[in-house]
Amino acid sequence: MERAETELAGQGRARVLPPDAGRLSSALRDSGYSFNTALADVVDNSIDAGASRIEVYIQMNLDNEVQVFVADNGSGMSRDELIDAMRYGSASKKDAARLGKFGLGLKTASTAFCRQLCVSSRPSGDATVNRAVWDLDHIAKVNDWELLLPEPDSEESGCLDGVSPNGSGTVVCWRNVDRLLKRSAKPVSSAARKRSLEKTIDGFMFHASMVYQRFLGAAPAAGVGKGFALHVNGVAVDPWDPFCTNQDETEMVAEQALTVDFPDGKTAPFTVKAYVIPRREEFKTDAEAAAARIENRMQGIYVYRENRMIAGPDYMGLWASEPHGTLLRVEFSFDHRLDEVFDIDFKKSRITPAEPIVNALGDFLAAPRNAADDRYRKGRRKQIVETSTGGHDESNRFIGEKESALTLAKVTPLGNGTAEVTNKQGTVVIVLPSGHEMRPGEFTVQPVDSLNDGLLWEPCIISGHHAVRINTGHEYYAKVYVPNINDEVTVQGLDSLLWALCEAELGTVNENARSHFGELRYEVSKILRQLVAELPEPDLDDNHDDD
Repeated sequence: MERAETELAGQGRARVLPPDAGRLSSALRDSGYSFNTALADVVDNSIDAGASRIEVYIQMNLDNEVQVFVADNGSGMSRDELIDAMRYGSASKKDAARLGKFGLGLKTASTAFCRQLCVSSRPSGDATVNRAVWDLDHIAKVNDWELLLPEPDSEESGCLDGVSPNGSGTVVCWRNVDRLLKRSAKPVSSAARKRSLEKTIDGFMFHASMVYQRFLGAAPAAGVGKGFALHVNGVAVDPWDPFCTNQDETEMVAEQALTVDFPDGKTAPFTVKAYVIPRREEFKTDAEAAAARIENRMQGIYVYRENRMIAGPDYMGLWASEPHGTLLRVEFSFDHRLDEVFDIDFKKSRITPAEPIVNALGDFLAAPRNAADDRYRKGRRKQIVETSTGGHDESNRFIGEKESALTLAKVTPLGNGTAEVTNKQGTVVIVLPSGHEMRPGEFTVQPVDSLNDGLLWEPCIISGHHAVRINTGHEYYAKVYVPNINDEVTVQGLDSLLWALCEAELGTVNENARSHFGELRYEVSKILRQLVAELPEPDLDDNHDDD
């Protein structure tokens, strides 16, 4: 429709220039929503409506078409309220603490995955069901923001009666879902599409259990008010506590309440709590350990606005997640008064805190990071020792059979960690530890918890045999030995190399060179530690189970 130009005093002429409806409605589909954040945005509306029961249905019909329903027993909407709620940038609500912020979520989140957004609602049990539909194909056809107001749909009304018999409530339905399951150039079987959808459903259920943790369950978190029950395809979503507060071994190692001062004199608080969760073996049961998801990607800061998790886990750019920080989980909570300070995006999935707050977080987390690192390394060290037990047996047998033919020096232990070595260079007294077998047959290769100066290896005498001690606490051992501990050829090759280096040292050491060999082992051990730093952490549980 052609719009008339108007004269503005002192500013020349002006014209209202609406955006192209078809192109903009299509462009808004690419706003960056994931399925989990999009569907959670719809659930947020149900929470804001005061729902105590929310039912989500993600289903595939006989034609392999996906439909999504979110039904609640909240306050519902009259016809005028529904029309306003369907407006892009709907009128702001008086309650600033609402989970919805911008009046965009319902529309942009839904149409990111479907071409037809249908909403049915009634404000009371005896009221007429009102229905409104945004149909992207219709918008493109008429090239205008023409909202459809059809008669109630029996399927949507049935959902509403199911969740709120004779009461108020709302049903949001995604139809013509074209962006949920990946399209393929080749035909995809119905079974494959169903498996993909099941995986998507499982992913959303966990996401919801994490995001709405403080609202779900029989006893919602303090300050939440009343909680709600959430079901997905009839299955209850239980709260997932990232901080494992029901575990005896969980430690809250730091807590701080901070206040932000605004120019107008007002203040607003936020709190930070740092938890170090138990190592896998410290959980009460294996099932609880598995449920805790002790993974590298689950460490970091979990951000809560008005008790709803909106971002994380990550470290807000402070540093990257490292395996030794796996046990650190941080709770960061604030309310709506700090929305501007934290620059929340409209998807409620990312925040950008002011630099002073990020810096304060970095200072606060220094000690908790050390505590998590300490617990991780203690448990890791124990697991590595257990994993390595018996891992060098074949090397001991193999090297033991060839030891006498390969010996390059005569060694006589003198006690106090020294020995007299006679080789082709002459005779010299050197530092050389001696000891006994820690396991039967373990007399040429002996894994130990640690070595002085963090060395990877050192020569020694074990039960009269020329041997090598290998430090299982060294990063090279963890990242090179452990992943291959069940591969006899690889372990024999590594052990043989280190044993040969020890024997070569004994065969060539003299008065002038004895200190140089120790320096060489120190430098090589340090370099190897740096070289393997970027290698992946070993899966200790899998290696241990194979033993």
